[in-house]
Amino acid sequence: MAQEFSKKFYKSSEWLTLREQILLERGAICEKCGQAITESKHIQLHHIKELTIQNIDDVMTTLNPKNILVLCQTCHNMIHGRYCKGAVRKVKPKKVNIVYGPPMAGKTSLVMDYMQPGDLIVDMDRLYKAMSFMPMYNKPNQIKFNVLAVRNLLLDHIKTRYGSFTNAWIVGGYANKVDRERLAKELGAELIFVEASKEDCYYRLEYCNDYRQEHQEEWREYIDKWFEEYRK
Repeated sequence: MAQEFSKKFYKSSEWLTLREQILLERGAICEKCGQAITESKHIQLHHIKELTIQNIDDVMTTLNPKNILVLCQTCHNMIHGRYCKGAVRKVKPKKVNIVYGPPMAGKTSLVMDYMQPGDLIVDMDRLYKAMSFMPMYNKPNQIKFNVLAVRNLLLDHIKTRYGSFTNAWIVGGYANKVDRERLAKELGAELIFVEASKEDCYYRLEYCNDYRQEHQEEWREYIDKWFEEYRK
């Protein structure tokens, strides 16, 4: 808890901007115990060199990223010796899942089977539909950068545990192993692979009865490209 002399600093735009920047760069991962911090209210930014009346106006102490650690509330309480009264009540954690696999594998169906009301879903296909009013899977190239910008904003919200969502599901191909593992680490997420053979994907494409069925040549190319790029 901020002391009286530091309350103004912790409400300043300079501190709030730095706090957001640090969380975007490091993610909501405790730098002491290594655990993902699942509730935004439990994210603590701790000054290694403690703030005092003497240094509160010294930006090399207050606003120096090297002097700041991202901590969970439990580790923060331990550092400050708050073992009893400061103990953290156990809460149901937010779980973040990255659901990946080839086109037509059934990724969205899996999410719909397991999601709960209040979960945050990041799915490019549905973002395109919401932002274009076009039929599902019809993705106008003209708004690609707008859709990506919204997706990235949502990923930032997940990374910093912004808001009151219950769990988060990120749906995508993620054929590149390095990219998906890096994203999982940044978000504190679990990777869920929806496995399907190329033949299974072709078969489902033929009988899907939606926009994709009417554009099979285009979607066969998407399927082929995924299997060419996929690395376990």
